Amino acid sequence: MSVGQLVCDMSDPVFFERNGPFAVQQVCDWTGAALAEGADGACLLHDIAPIDFAGPGDLTFLDNPLYASKLAQSRASACIVAPKYISRAPEGMVLLVSNQPYRAFAVAAGHFYPQSLKPGSIFGEPGISPGAHIHQSAVLEDGVSVDPGAVVGAGAEVGRGTVIAAGAVIGPNVKIGRDCSIGPTATLVHALVGNRVIVHAGVRIGQDGFGFAMGPQGHLKVPQVGRVIIQDDVEIGANTSIDRGATRDTVIGEGTKIDNQVQIGHNVVIGRHCIIVAQTGISGSVELEDFVAIGGQVGIIGHLKIGMGAQIAASSRVKDDVPPGARWGGAPAKPVREWFREVSALRRLAARDGRTAERGNDD
Repeated sequence: MSVGQLVCDMSDPVFFERNGPFAVQQVCDWTGAALAEGADGACLLHDIAPIDFAGPGDLTFLDNPLYASKLAQSRASACIVAPKYISRAPEGMVLLVSNQPYRAFAVAAGHFYPQSLKPGSIFGEPGISPGAHIHQSAVLEDGVSVDPGAVVGAGAEVGRGTVIAAGAVIGPNVKIGRDCSIGPTATLVHALVGNRVIVHAGVRIGQDGFGFAMGPQGHLKVPQVGRVIIQDDVEIGANTSIDRGATRDTVIGEGTKIDNQVQIGHNVVIGRHCIIVAQTGISGSVELEDFVAIGGQVGIIGHLKIGMGAQIAASSRVKDDVPPGARWGGAPAKPVREWFREVSALRRLAARDGRTAERGNDD
């Protein structure tokens, strides 16, 4: 195959089977979007596409105002838009009006590409592979798939519809609920996992927490005898590590979404529906209450509490408790208004010193 042929082939969605076509009215029914006045609900949609690449037969969406100027030039057959953008659409485009266009588009995209919603078998065949290593005392419900090279230890339990991908390791007595996806080479030990949990490739769950009694005689290892509890509908990104508790449990609350390469220390308790973005490090015994959002590359020192609904800006360093609903940023982190004032003052000071230096050079 030539390079040119390869580039052409790369435009085809060969990794995920596409469903459809679907009528616009079906998309409205799934998403709760309303057809704009005079729009054709019978129009057939064959695929999804970004607003600047979409063509006839495609469904797109507009949510970010940065892309509003592209709507008038879009060739998409249909677009999910907020009410304020209706007047910008080109003539003939079918509009689906929603107050949450991105969320509505996500629902629609899941119907076009249902296989993309969670990882499946890497081997590509359902059921228990002859190349899997499953201890005779493990209990697997009907409908579990285990790929070649995966290991399920003694006393482990795996619920119906769960997929354990190639090379994954499920340790002794680990419990995994139903309809979960355990990615390739992931390891789960000392853990109890709920239903519909997604664990991506390379995740490490339940290994020792980093606990040592330091002293002049050396660093004495502190036994880590807790567990990791992962509640329903959690998603954990590739190569993230979640340490088990020392004398209590590490807990990840229902619906929380964790990005790639996050480190979560022992005894951490994360509430429901939190968002934790890549390369964040959460030290031991931190508590995040429900609906906390943590930006990328944030560092949080141990034994702090981040209140319900608080938001921490990317690259911040948190050394104090954060009140509920607060928005903090900076290093060290503080309320964003205070942080912005400090940044502005430093900018003015630097500019003043620069002008003073220039005058001195002129003299």
